[in-house]
Amino acid sequence: MIGRAFDLRVLAVCIVSFMSTSSANAATHVQRVVSPGGIVAWLVEEHSVPLISVEFAFRGGSAQDAATRQGTGNLLSGLLDEGAGDLDSQAFQRRLEENAVEMGFHVSRDTFDGSLKMLAEKREEGFELLRLALNEARLDAEPIERIRAQILARIRRQSTDPQHLAYRAWYAAAFPDHAYGREPEGNETSVAAITRDDLVQYRKDVFARSGLLVAVVGAIDAKTLGPELDRVFGALPAEGHLNPVAEVKPQNVGKTEVVPLPGPQTAIVFGRGGILREDPDYIPAVVMNHILGGGSFTSRLFAEVREKRGLAYSVYSYLDPMEHAGIFAGGLATRNDRAFDAVTLIEDMIGLFATQGPTEDELAKAKKYLTGSYALNFDSSVKIARGLRQIQVNGLPIDYIEKRNDMVNAVTVADIQRVAKRILGDGTLLVVAVGTPAGMRDAKVTVLPAPAAATAPVTEPAPGATPN
Repeated sequence: MIGRAFDLRVLAVCIVSFMSTSSANAATHVQRVVSPGGIVAWLVEEHSVPLISVEFAFRGGSAQDAATRQGTGNLLSGLLDEGAGDLDSQAFQRRLEENAVEMGFHVSRDTFDGSLKMLAEKREEGFELLRLALNEARLDAEPIERIRAQILARIRRQSTDPQHLAYRAWYAAAFPDHAYGREPEGNETSVAAITRDDLVQYRKDVFARSGLLVAVVGAIDAKTLGPELDRVFGALPAEGHLNPVAEVKPQNVGKTEVVPLPGPQTAIVFGRGGILREDPDYIPAVVMNHILGGGSFTSRLFAEVREKRGLAYSVYSYLDPMEHAGIFAGGLATRNDRAFDAVTLIEDMIGLFATQGPTEDELAKAKKYLTGSYALNFDSSVKIARGLRQIQVNGLPIDYIEKRNDMVNAVTVADIQRVAKRILGDGTLLVVAVGTPAGMRDAKVTVLPAPAAATAPVTEPAPGATPN
């Protein structure tokens, strides 16, 4: 949850000022800070504005939810600022408001993430509130039921959204009997079954120093930061108790699954196996995806599917390098009577790209965009901290930001041809269509029942949220 009534005017002034001081360049000057207690953080000092942003992650995420308790980590993420220590829910929120502190938590499949934003003069209060949230969250009955009700309402609301249902069904089909096929937010049955003991156990298993990654940006130096790291994180267990998550590749590639849903359009999600982030071919794969479907208005998929044939308003592709699986995926929405044509065209184009690769002109334009726009991922203290956290999650070196554009510029047509054959293969995809698509009855179709107790979706990654 977010601290209520945060002083947004002050924050906006700070961020605008931060952007005006070439913060993207400052992001390359990253210090590795080790606290007296041995906790490691990456720090970017920036004293031109009185703002401190903290982003951190614990390895584990929703993959640690029990199969019958999907959504446990997500429910916990909504409760950590709903009372801690001697402060009940209202008192904790009031303390956040009085000190202009913003705090938030989020769970993904692989990590449990947290953030803290505060003015430098409120440093001690902000770090103390974060310490309380992580170490002494009360998990009182009233907030548990209130946040549970909010999650269940959101799940029900999203149960009629075709795009959300398509992503939910795609991940379930791609990763059957695996944690990645489950819903990070859970479903109505699993969320209703979560107990306080489940929340306490999840916290005990996941919140450990061994899986902790921290990034700090703003008006604080290494000497000051070290003791604050120990204050917030020092009392956590040294080791967690994470259940092993098996390495996996997307299954059912070559199948088309249809989820019936009345309406004029069909939402389509398609995909197949990708590569992991540590793979040496990952940067060439990023450039490949930009040319094929990640480049918005300039991509091949956009030009062929929308501009030339008018089959969809938008079409996109992306890479998702999770910790134990990599995927290449994408999506679009189209009229029911054109769904089969759109999928057939996309598969043909992907197969053709795997055979031919890009032109030199496409590669040059992709490099120009990817290198020129990269700094936009780091144009505020919040973005810098978030980017540094993700770089740590991905296991990349501390100087990655400085080297990344050189790696993009080093990519050749031959590199993309190699990685395209490796990832795209013959263009065959796992396709999920939600709607009443005409013509797809004659394809490789498995008709799934419409969800009775619909679950929350996996939404597409926000562009720029995870800097490549």
